[in-house]
Amino acid sequence: MNVGFIGTGSMGGMLVEAFIRSGALPPEAITVANRTYAKAERLAARHPGLTAVRSNAEAAAGRDIVFLCVKPLDFKPVIDEIRASVQPEQLIVSITSPVLLAHLEEWLPCRVAKVIPSITNLALGGVTLVIYGSRVEPGQMAMLEGLLSHISQPVRIEEKHTRVASDLSSCGPAFMAFVLERFVDAAVEETGIRREEAERLAVGMLLGTGRLLAGEGLTAGEVIRRVSVPGGITAAALKLLDAELDGVFNRLIRTTHAKFREDLAKVEQAFAVKHGPA
Repeated sequence: MNVGFIGTGSMGGMLVEAFIRSGALPPEAITVANRTYAKAERLAARHPGLTAVRSNAEAAAGRDIVFLCVKPLDFKPVIDEIRASVQPEQLIVSITSPVLLAHLEEWLPCRVAKVIPSITNLALGGVTLVIYGSRVEPGQMAMLEGLLSHISQPVRIEEKHTRVASDLSSCGPAFMAFVLERFVDAAVEETGIRREEAERLAVGMLLGTGRLLAGEGLTAGEVIRRVSVPGGITAAALKLLDAELDGVFNRLIRTTHAKFREDLAKVEQAFAVKHGPA
């Protein structure tokens, strides 16, 4: 398998690093292109055998899978650049949620899919969301999910649920890290405990809680019930949290969906032009 990456920024670079670290892909199987060529060169220097090229078309030509790891408004120019280089049997994979499969299938002559990775993939864990276009064959689905399974648990979803699924799997680590950071801040401010000690305790707690939920099969509700003794300290704190957080996550989801709709409208406008030459 040979794989191309167009865009080596935060998520594109993370995917390359994770695939190599996990052994899913040797550097020799990877070709990368980036708008700033020096970034692609630095990635190649860190992983001898990896090829950095100057054009997106070169990164796409002849690859089994091509990951498009660019921002929503950069998508249309990239597609215009690679259209003539891709062949019908190739699989082009977007990691950008506001770019719809309909956009890709209209403008590209090949098979298309969308995946939403997570920063947790860098630790070879978490979930990667997977959505397929109508032209993707079962063998290509198996190839893509087999690749992703080295760094995550691939989960197929419906495209209409992309945003909320991304909130949980991809944005979720930032939300949970934000809460953890505020928890540590409060512990330091209120008690004077050393920050390094508070962070070590909080991170260990989060890791252990994840293992209870994933490895031991406990639900979140079961963890709450087993930790919280009626009339005890945890129960008093949970009562406070329940009151203070009432509706917060509903508003959070409404906020992410509003931003998604804003980005989608901009993408729709960018794609609302006639086809240029293939």
